[in-house]
Amino acid sequence: MNAPLKTLSHSPVGQHSLSSVPALHFQQASFEHRGHALLTPTTLTLSGCQRTLIMGPNGAGKSLLMRLAHGLLRPSSGHVRWEGTPPVQAMVFQRPVLLRRSAIDNLIYALAVQRVPRRERKALALQALEKFGLASLAKRPARVLSGGEQQRLTLARAWLLKPAVLFLDEPTSALDPAAIKAVEEAVNEFHHNGTRIVMTTHDLHQAKRLADDVLFMYSGQVLEHTPAERFFDTPASSQARAFIRGELVW
Repeated sequence: MNAPLKTLSHSPVGQHSLSSVPALHFQQASFEHRGHALLTPTTLTLSGCQRTLIMGPNGAGKSLLMRLAHGLLRPSSGHVRWEGTPPVQAMVFQRPVLLRRSAIDNLIYALAVQRVPRRERKALALQALEKFGLASLAKRPARVLSGGEQQRLTLARAWLLKPAVLFLDEPTSALDPAAIKAVEEAVNEFHHNGTRIVMTTHDLHQAKRLADDVLFMYSGQVLEHTPAERFFDTPASSQARAFIRGELVW
């Protein structure tokens, strides 16, 4: 069973202030691969400390858009830029990326990369494991943890970075209901502490629980970017209306 998150201060690593998250601008940004346009020229702004849920059918370009936003990919044309100094960012993938070492050593390594003094690393790592209900698994190899435990470990690692922006790519797609609940609690905890959330999901119920605004994509295009309540009540595009009704969208 997944333990509830502990209420702890969010102050381990970064010097970045979470009081003001800079806006992210896409300016006619597009992406092509081997001559195929995977993202058409896109102009949009993500601003404020929102929880933005990116939705759309398979192949719509959701993960691609997120990787461009995070800087893992560069646009083929146009620009993706932060307003002012780029903020501290973290990303959680659909399949957790973990080192071949214990749960606590995964966190200690992340702290070492951030040049946290050696004498502070273990205590901070233990605090993060406790917060995410993993303290009893500290010495267990990370790669033998359950899917939900692995995802909570990646969230604990992200927590240590104190990100101003957290990107999550389908983080609950392969998890059971209890693990999904634990991840959603973690997402809300990040947001409560001032972190901007950008997350992809196929789950309409999850989006309704989490989203402040929704970015709906179809065939490499952003068709809608609107407050969540408006999107679910009165979607503007026929593709979004079909998606919400649970129909296949091609």
